[in-house]
Order: sequence, then structure tokens, then C-alpha cells
Amino acid sequence: MISLAPRATALRLVAKRTAVATPSLYQTMKMRYSTVPLAYDLHEPAKPSVDNPNKNSPIVFMHGLFGSKKNNRTISKVLARDLGRSVYAIDLRNHGDSPHDPHHNYTAMAADVTDFIKQHDLKDPCLIGHSMGAKAAMTLSLDHPDLVSSVISVDNAPVDARLESDFARYIRGMKEIESSDVTKQSQADAILQPYEPSVTIRQFLLGNLHRPRHPDSQVQKFKVPLSIIGKALDHMGDFPYKDPREVRFEKPALFVRGTKSKYVPDEVIPLIGQFFPRFELVDVEAGHWLISENPEAFRRAVVEFLSPKE
Repeated sequence: MISLAPRATALRLVAKRTAVATPSLYQTMKMRYSTVPLAYDLHEPAKPSVDNPNKNSPIVFMHGLFGSKKNNRTISKVLARDLGRSVYAIDLRNHGDSPHDPHHNYTAMAADVTDFIKQHDLKDPCLIGHSMGAKAAMTLSLDHPDLVSSVISVDNAPVDARLESDFARYIRGMKEIESSDVTKQSQADAILQPYEPSVTIRQFLLGNLHRPRHPDSQVQKFKVPLSIIGKALDHMGDFPYKDPREVRFEKPALFVRGTKSKYVPDEVIPLIGQFFPRFELVDVEAGHWLISENPEAFRRAVVEFLSPKE
């Protein structure tokens, strides 16, 4: 899997005066959005574990911004093997092979995944999400704790934050690529270089390029709708719930953070405990993109958390 350098994204926590978002308000917000059917890859264990009482409880794996189910393919296969559980690696809305929708926020994403769980009749799934996917997973678990057995948040926290990143610059570079009607990835890479010097990050972003089905054209376009994502960036650091006195997830939760990342600073740990009172915290020697930077440490943390306790 491709990793992004830790410097690619940074986060600064900010105080906001915001009205408390109670579960009833969440439901009110959800009513404004229509859900989309999510594309997914199913990774099944070759030999389901007979020793794990949770073997029939699948995992739903959610990627981060500009990612897709293919980024979690390797780790999904490994977790299916080690835990004897099926892993559904999904494409969130406006990413990968899932449909585009003008609304791109955590309320809408959580609603999509809620429908996915119900439509596929998944019993007590564990939700794993990285970054954007982590906030979608946390939002869903707080609103529908009855639907999930546990949640694993990878390098993100249930807080409002200001996203200080290069993402807006990436959007500009990607829009220039689309307007240039490139036919080769090398052409797209040359255009993106002034916007991002790291070849690793460019490769990650260009992984979204594809050639739409058109018999008379070889032009490549991005799968992600750049205008929609660009408009959503200002709110990607937000979290729908503000007051842990109003809603909590009382089941097991694991928070995995990168030691070189700024996404989960020590000062937010008390708030994590208020929203997720049964949480565990594991530090992994890595930056924000810890699943690809240190996959073995991440694997150990997840397997230990989801394995039956003595």
C-alpha cells in the first residue's frame, strides 16, 4: 500500500461555539440526505476461526480522504486471515467506485454505511475507519450503537478541528490535470509536480485517475468529484456530535494513533473517554498514514483488540 508522508496533513484543534448535536438533531440532519449504495470488496477468511466467538461478526473497513477500498486491500486480507472474520472494504461516497453526491459530510457518510450494514444483513460488525473514515465510523457508532459491536478509530478523534493541509492545493493541481485532457499518468504526474514535490503523495493522488468508458477517447479523469470535495474541505475537520453528555458509545472502542501525527493530541483523550468510555488507546510508531507506514504494528493492535479475552 502507498503511504503519504506525515507532513502531508496536519491538524490544529480549535474551539468552536456550536449548538449541541443531540441524537434527535442527527436524525433531523440525516433526513436531508439521500443515501447512496456503496461499492465494496469482500475479503473472506480461507478458514474461519473456530476459537473466536465473534467469527460471524464481520469488519467494515473505511478509507480516508482521496482513498478507496483498494488502499485497504492488503490489510483487509491479513485481518480476515488472522481473525477468521469477513472484511468488507468499502468505498465511501464520492470515492472509488461509489456514486457521487453533492453532500459530503460525516452525517451523510454514516447514513450510507448504516444502510450498507442493513442491506447486507451484517450482524454486530466492527467498524474500522482511518481519518475521514474514522469520523464516519465514530458518527455511526454514536447514533446506532445497536448496529455495531465495536469501533476502531485510526488516527482521528471525535472533535471539531481545523484542517491545515495541502488538500486545497492538491484539488487545484488535480483540476489542472482534468482540464489538460491527459492520456498518460506520466503527463498527469508532470502537471502535479509543482503542487506536490513528493512522488509518494503524487502516486497516491493519481491512483484516483481512470479512463472513462468511451470508445473514441483515451483521456483520463479522476474518480473523485473534485468540485464536491473541494467545497467540502472546510468542514472535513468537523464532528457532528459536540456534547458527550447527550450520546455515548458504551461498547469496546480502540483508538490507534501515530506517534508522529498531530491528529490525536493528548489533550483530546479525556473527550474520547467521555464519548467512548470503554476505549483503549494504542500508539504506533508512524505518522498519520500509519496503516501503510507500519502495517505490522497496526495489525497487532487490531488482532489483540478483537481477539477473545481470557
